[in-house]
Amino acid sequence: MLCVRWHLWLRPGAPPWVSSHQRVHKLASLQEARTLPSNKVKSLLYPFTDVDAYMDSSVDRTQFQLFHPSVEDILKAEKLFCPSPSHKIDYYVSAERMDHAPTLKQPEVCFIGRSNVGKSALIKALFSLSPNVEVRISKTPGHTKKMNFFRVGKAFTLVDMPGYGHRAPRDFVDMVEPYLYSRKNLVRTFLLVDGSVGLQRIDRIALEMCEETRCPYVMVVTKIDKCGRGRLLTNLLNFQDVIKSETTSCFPQPFLVSSLQFSGIYLLRCFIAHVTGKIQFTDTSQN
Repeated sequence: MLCVRWHLWLRPGAPPWVSSHQRVHKLASLQEARTLPSNKVKSLLYPFTDVDAYMDSSVDRTQFQLFHPSVEDILKAEKLFCPSPSHKIDYYVSAERMDHAPTLKQPEVCFIGRSNVGKSALIKALFSLSPNVEVRISKTPGHTKKMNFFRVGKAFTLVDMPGYGHRAPRDFVDMVEPYLYSRKNLVRTFLLVDGSVGLQRIDRIALEMCEETRCPYVMVVTKIDKCGRGRLLTNLLNFQDVIKSETTSCFPQPFLVSSLQFSGIYLLRCFIAHVTGKIQFTDTSQN
């Protein structure tokens, strides 16, 4: 395990949580977004198209477009994130250690990432169609101190893990590693990396941990609105090189998202619906 390496890089801290009920984002639903100009809608649905034109013609684009569902399938997946009397979406429980974690049978996905990578903001965006779900946001990095479980009806559970690095909880390793190694219903780990700064050393340690668990995971590139196309493109190509040369369990395609502009949120919802196996799609690959 990577306990020694984790302890060298994790730092304690306990800033207060700031609780905030969600407001419905004006682009929370793809139905609303489709009223925008077609080029804007395409950019929101498939953010890679914004940097594709700036790539050299020799670059293989295949790995960036492996998961490319139709608009109809994305709309189908969106319904999974809409609550109803028979499909409740809510915060369920928090746990400090694995022996405190609830025993649940439905498929589970978890989100991990460095403190201040935008993890809570992303989860808030994913749940924006369910404004009664409370996702706690703070301006201070490292506010998530426990594993927070959110139930999406009987379809799946989403777990918000504490951030690693600066202001990580003291027992981060004891909390997260046992979960990743032993959670039998975990179907996908989402490893968040900051698209504006690229892979940090602590991110590489997290990536090694995901490799050691042998559980399938995917890289999510956050804050793509915070940097110019040149820097994003450089970092994106580096991410792709790392995925290709240093991983065996990572999904080949990195997912680009901006929680502020809502780019990539619809596609990520669709991918979650896909890996949890609750919705059958017609075709998730580009022709």
